[in-house]
Amino acid sequence: CLLIISPWRLFNCTCQGRYNLGMRLILTSLLQVAILAQTPAPSNIRGGEYPTIHPDLRVTFRILAPTATSVAVEPRGGDSGLGPTPYPMVKDDKGNWSVTTSPVRPGFHYYEILVDGVRTTDPGSETFFGWGKQTSGIEVPDPNLTFYNHQEVPHGEVRTLWSSSKLADAPRRVLVYTPPDYDRNLTRRYPVLYLQHGAGESERGWTAQGRANFILDNLLAINKAQPFLIVMDNGYAIGRSNEGFEQIVTQELIPFIDARFRTQTNARGRALAGLSMGGGQALSIGVKHPELFGSVAGLSAAARDFDASKFKRPFRLLWIGCGTEDRLFAASQKMHEALTAEKVPHEWWEGKGAHEWQVWRKHFYDLAQKLFR
Repeated sequence: CLLIISPWRLFNCTCQGRYNLGMRLILTSLLQVAILAQTPAPSNIRGGEYPTIHPDLRVTFRILAPTATSVAVEPRGGDSGLGPTPYPMVKDDKGNWSVTTSPVRPGFHYYEILVDGVRTTDPGSETFFGWGKQTSGIEVPDPNLTFYNHQEVPHGEVRTLWSSSKLADAPRRVLVYTPPDYDRNLTRRYPVLYLQHGAGESERGWTAQGRANFILDNLLAINKAQPFLIVMDNGYAIGRSNEGFEQIVTQELIPFIDARFRTQTNARGRALAGLSMGGGQALSIGVKHPELFGSVAGLSAAARDFDASKFKRPFRLLWIGCGTEDRLFAASQKMHEALTAEKVPHEWWEGKGAHEWQVWRKHFYDLAQKLFR
């Protein structure tokens, strides 16, 4: 056949073949680069490939469910950074279901997998206690924020302690962060922050989801915070109720901590803070017990019957903050305005964000720099 093709036609075909081959190589390389650019989420189980995060902050989820007829990714919460509605997944010929989201907000987000209408966790992701149960969560890194990441700095310890509560008639677990120099500086006594989680979460929330230990480690490394202990207890006092938590804190928790750690045992050396439900608890308990707490903070606080006039006693620090897209922003802003009207000195934090951990990390970052100064 080549004998009847003109030299020009033969040359042209040869060039065209090389061109097509070159294009295929280029497209293959671009595809490989795109695949390599996707990175497993830092919240995946060890060795887990999915979920993966794209450079533009889209997220690809994939699970194996060969016998399922419908599978979807459902973000938890109407203001979730993953989006407001479920993402239906598409099945391939090997039984893998996958979907790629629109670009999402950086931060930590809860989600579930719906398999034929049944809620379950993603086998590729770690689970976190939220929404009253173990729930899948994804950490989407923020390229512009590093203050809550693990960094090459001296690290404190998060210790787990158990006690027998007479008030709750049950064993209780408490987590305690000690700063990096706690076991080296044996003559020093440390102030204590009692830091509470939100509704549906647990005492693990501030370290597993909030990364409070890394935030304080990083601040201490650059001398932007005073060393202090962080005590994280479960805000549900009896069963799933938070009734009675005030008595557990004041009658059991504080004596338990003071007996086991080198703490400053006066009000000036104690602070009480929390997010959402825990913020309401902090404001309610803190204002009633000036003999125990010199500083109080409400982070997106779900406060009931807030009376600014009761906060006229001198606090070492009174801190209120909320994200502007948070459903509790209007209530928090009213607290701030009421405190201002009563001429109560306080710190007010207002910034972009919803009712989510990324905002509370920023809250804690600001609060930690102002405590015990």
